[in-house]
Amino acid sequence: MSRRHAAEKREVLPDAKYGDRVLTKFMNNLMIDGKKSAAEKIVYNALNRVEDKIKRAPVEVFHEALENIQPSVEVRSRRVGGATYQVPVEVRPERREALAIRWLINASRSRNEHTMEERLAGELLDAVQSRGSAVKKREDTHKMAEANKAFSHYRW
Repeated sequence: MSRRHAAEKREVLPDAKYGDRVLTKFMNNLMIDGKKSAAEKIVYNALNRVEDKIKRAPVEVFHEALENIQPSVEVRSRRVGGATYQVPVEVRPERREALAIRWLINASRSRNEHTMEERLAGELLDAVQSRGSAVKKREDTHKMAEANKAFSHYRW
């Protein structure tokens, strides 16, 4: 990381179908080897599956799922003396979004359905109902922060 100045944030363009910036970030994270059209196809087909299943606006469902996955606190390692403490800290909004996207993609990839579209649709549906691997990851993060609340005075 540069000590001189922080890297400037690049603004992503909204996606073609729904005009949503967060959806574009999600597609960019899902993309492998620069194949954006493949990532778009997967996301749009998964959103169509979700819409067919629960008869609601797919982008609204996507945002609700991300909201259910976003952590509010996490633990950070902090060395004090010779010991390393897991110190609970609040998560910045940009990081919350990034973590939620990353966890949703990883949880989708580790599911057992045949295609990535099915996996992603299934994980989105689970996240909307506050269950599934991605939501469990958030719960585990919150439990860890709660368990280490005693070290919160080491926050910097």
